[in-house]
Amino acid sequence: MNEADRRGAGTARHRPGARPPGDRDPRGLRVLVTGASGTFGRAISTRLTGLGARVVGLDAAPRPGDPVEVIACDLTDDAAVPAAVAAAIEKLGGLDVLVNNAGIGGPAPAELPPGDEVRRQLEVNLLGTWRVTAACVDALVESRGRVVMLSSRMAVMQLPLAAAYGASKRALVAYADALRMELGTHVGVTCVYPSAVRSPIHDSTAAAGLSLEGMSRYEPLDGVVDAVLRAALSRRPRRDVTTTRRGAVEFFLARHVPGLTDRIVARTFADRVRSGAFKGAELAAGAVRRHTGRA
Repeated sequence: MNEADRRGAGTARHRPGARPPGDRDPRGLRVLVTGASGTFGRAISTRLTGLGARVVGLDAAPRPGDPVEVIACDLTDDAAVPAAVAAAIEKLGGLDVLVNNAGIGGPAPAELPPGDEVRRQLEVNLLGTWRVTAACVDALVESRGRVVMLSSRMAVMQLPLAAAYGASKRALVAYADALRMELGTHVGVTCVYPSAVRSPIHDSTAAAGLSLEGMSRYEPLDGVVDAVLRAALSRRPRRDVTTTRRGAVEFFLARHVPGLTDRIVARTFADRVRSGAFKGAELAAGAVRRHTGRA
């Protein structure tokens, strides 16, 4: 495969499991996926290997039955990340695509001081991605490669009670923008913006009584994987890729009419609070008091 084939483009919606028509050939592409043992990571790795790519993963807790080889790596460890990335690149014989998928969520109301939960999310979602990407730069420049960032709709449309996650994902986009300015002559950088997908990332928020069920409409995992493939395989790197038509509309409105989306989210949240959705949730006590007059 020559370098022109590796750089690749085009994009169209297609059936799950298929290669987008007109895109570059994924066969033989050398891919590193972070968070490879999680819901998204396993699905992305499975699809890519099924299309003929060579994939190695990084994850803090590799699982038996992972679809690809996964190297154990704590993305918050400054020393561990470069060593793990070097091992992955050696196994692959170079690097064409980095998929920064690793991420965590959790309850974090903006009105409360930042504690361990906030620091944990920023360390993994933002700084972990930064560490991995920095360790991959030389290999990606050499191959004229691609970086795909799994951001979130919350990077542009914040939801309440989850300030750390939204802040980390918005900062991730800012990091991607800076990376594109610095490496754009040699490396493509694309952000993908999923909405809510059912996965264990929501468990800790639900356990704290802060479930945002009703604030978001869940989307299929296959759509997220499709979007990652469009970002990784398009012949011309896309700046931003949404995962559904609804997501594209929300993304546009949040970017261009933010006051409107703020009002919609605020009204929906107020209705949820008044319905008793957060009754007994200590972290939501302030919101409950302000909207209902009751603690």
